[in-house]
Amino acid sequence: MMATLVQEFMELLDHSVEIKADSVHVKNEKIFRQKTYQLAEISALESGPRQGMARFITRAAALDLGIYLASIHELYMARGRGDVAPTFSVPAFNMRVLAFDAASAVFRVALSMDTSAMIFEIARSEMNYTDQRPAEYSTSILAAAISEGYRGPVFIQGDHFQVSAKKYAADANTEIEDLKALIREALAAGFFNIDVDTSTLVDLSYSDIPSQQRLNIAVSSLLAGYIRSVEPKGVTVSIGGEIGEVGGHNSNPEELHAYLGGFRDTFGKAEPGVVGLSKISIQTGTSHGGIVLPDGSIAKVSVDFETLITLSRLSRSEYGLGGAVQHGASTLPDDLFSRFVDSETLEVHLATNFTNMFFDHIPASFREEIYAYVREKSASERKPDMTDEQFYYKTRKNSIGPFKAKSWNLPAGVKAEINQAWENQFRKLFVSLNLSGTRKYVDRFIKAEPVMPDFKAYLGDAVAAEDVSDLAD
Repeated sequence: MMATLVQEFMELLDHSVEIKADSVHVKNEKIFRQKTYQLAEISALESGPRQGMARFITRAAALDLGIYLASIHELYMARGRGDVAPTFSVPAFNMRVLAFDAASAVFRVALSMDTSAMIFEIARSEMNYTDQRPAEYSTSILAAAISEGYRGPVFIQGDHFQVSAKKYAADANTEIEDLKALIREALAAGFFNIDVDTSTLVDLSYSDIPSQQRLNIAVSSLLAGYIRSVEPKGVTVSIGGEIGEVGGHNSNPEELHAYLGGFRDTFGKAEPGVVGLSKISIQTGTSHGGIVLPDGSIAKVSVDFETLITLSRLSRSEYGLGGAVQHGASTLPDDLFSRFVDSETLEVHLATNFTNMFFDHIPASFREEIYAYVREKSASERKPDMTDEQFYYKTRKNSIGPFKAKSWNLPAGVKAEINQAWENQFRKLFVSLNLSGTRKYVDRFIKAEPVMPDFKAYLGDAVAAEDVSDLAD
């Protein structure tokens, strides 16, 4: 069967590659670049051996072309040491829908601005409602890099690898084992950046902050140690911690010291001499997806930029980290993004607005089909005081997985409009975050540690969906 499968893909790719048991050699890059979309499509829409072969070819061919999955850890540590000035912020993009197309737009902008300081990420919750497991996601991103002629490191991140508080309360061991399984799956797919989010375990019933943070510290330390025990040889995964769940009260220096000091002590005792965190996520007034008003518009929020600069500086000067991370930023007004740079923000997470742009540009008939679906399937999420606009805005993301094939097969003209809108927005963000010319910092501190893909890892059983209703995006 394997020989037949190899021959099938050789013909699909017009013999532009040579496929071996443990590697792929690109013989004609021009032809292969034109065919990578088909590999991403097979990866996203099919299953079984063809899907696995498409994913293996994409990753192995990317390596042959000098495109490698990497950890951003050393760049962040250089910033923590002061070897890289805090004059730009790294965007982390959650590509929930049409990941190949969206990533292609990012790479086009990155190439035109001489930067590679950007992250592609997907959260534990998003993997379920978008029907994108790690191997599919990384394949879409790498296929986009190949298609656009990009070279160098690609940073893919597990965003909000979050503990479910209700599952943890019911059976802590099972929830931890589920997260460990997700970590292994993500690492196999090349996710060499992982945000360990145990902020859901912060217990505000305690009056003192160290006690509030105690379980957050203990579980994040445990999971960080597990990552270090299973990460590929030669790779130091960039691990992020979180001190406050996004949407809660704004973080403060006392919480930062309690968490980072406690993590340093706990992790240091459990894993002496082992590298810990590279960054810290904080709460500054934003919320995931924004606050939706009754007319469907997004409420204006007040971002606490003073907290960002204060906690970024503290995390660098006292703990050697790269700085603070801002979540839930994509629905903010465009004129605010340059202030993240002014506030020395290390990393800015961007997701919802790109999904909104997709829904804004699809045909009205398709949008109504989606709304009919969520009226039926997501009715339990509707609160009595919700308007239709608020309900659709909140629940339409649940349609991304079920309508994935139809989204892939939208008319070329519609997809071109979506892609152009995304590219325009990415360009504005890259300018605001001062990314132009920052490739030199990545080239200086990120050294290639190519990890060869294991074909067997791409032929595993499908992962069952899980209840992620209480997890963040």
